[in-house]
Amino acid sequence: MTTQTWHTALHQLQREAHPHALATVVAAAGSTPREPGTRMVITPDDSMDTLGGGHFEEQVIEAAQRWLTEGQVGLRLEDFPLGGRSGQCCGGHVQVLIELFPAAEMQVALFGAGHVGRALAQVLAPLPWRVDWFDSRRDGFPDTSAVDRQSRHSYTPDEEGIKQTVATLAPSSHVLIMTHDHALDRALLDALLGREDLASLGVIGSDSKWASFRSRLRNAGHSDERLAEVRCPIGVPGAIGKRPYEIALAVAAELLTLKTSLATQLPTASRRGLDPALLRGLLNKAPVFTPSSHESPAYGVKHDG
Repeated sequence: MTTQTWHTALHQLQREAHPHALATVVAAAGSTPREPGTRMVITPDDSMDTLGGGHFEEQVIEAAQRWLTEGQVGLRLEDFPLGGRSGQCCGGHVQVLIELFPAAEMQVALFGAGHVGRALAQVLAPLPWRVDWFDSRRDGFPDTSAVDRQSRHSYTPDEEGIKQTVATLAPSSHVLIMTHDHALDRALLDALLGREDLASLGVIGSDSKWASFRSRLRNAGHSDERLAEVRCPIGVPGAIGKRPYEIALAVAAELLTLKTSLATQLPTASRRGLDPALLRGLLNKAPVFTPSSHESPAYGVKHDG
C-alpha cells in the first residue's frame, strides 16, 4: 500500500488518465473500522489510503482490482457485514461505493515530431487521451515540456529499433505515422501491420504515396484485407487545408470518429449509474442500531420506500 492520501492519488491518476477506483464508505451501522465518508484509491496493482484495514479492506481491493483488470467502468455498491463475509469480529455493517474509472478515453501512438506532428500533439493535449509520441531524430521534440498524458520516446530507425519500439505500444492504440522520411514511414507500417491488437493505423500522405506503399507492402507478404485497414491519406473526409495546424485538426476530428463511446461499454445505454432497486435492497439490509447511553451513534441508513 502506497502512503499517498486518497485525494492526492486521485488527482494524479485523474490527471494522467490511468485506470483506478475510488472506494467510499457510504453507510455504516454498529461497530465499524471507519465512518461514512472514508475513502481509498485503488489501481490494478496498488492502493492508497485505507478504509480501516483487515480482511474487509482486502476484499474491497481485490474486487476493485479484478474489475479494473476486466476493463469495467461505472459504479458498484457493495455490502459488507463485518463478521461473516469479511472475517472480522466488529459485528457492524458497511456499504461501500466503488467508482471505476477507465484509463484514457483513447490511446494514441504518434510517430513523427515534425510540423504536423507538433501541431497534432498540441491539438490533442487538452483531451483526456494518452499520447505516446515517437521520433528517431536527436532533439526531434520541441523544447516545451510534455503534458501529463503525453510521453515522449526516442528510437533508432533501424530494423531492430523499429521492432522493439512497435512491441512497446499499448494494445488498442490508434497509431498515426507522419515521420520526416517516407522510407521510415513504410518500415514502421511494415512492422505495425504485424500487430493485430491495435485499434487503427493511419499514415499521412497522398493517394500516390499509398499506392506505392501498398504495392511494396503486398510484396512483403501483407494481405489486401490487412492493407485495406490502413488509412492513407489521414484526416476527416472533406477537410481542406495544407497548413500543419489545419491538417492536425482534420486528423484529430477523424480520431473522434474512431473513438469508442463510454456508453457502449455499459450494459445498457438507456440506464446509467446504480440500479435503484439494487440500491434500496442493499441499504435496507443494513441493521439500524438505536444508540443508548453507552453506545456510539448509529450510522445505518434506513429506507422506507
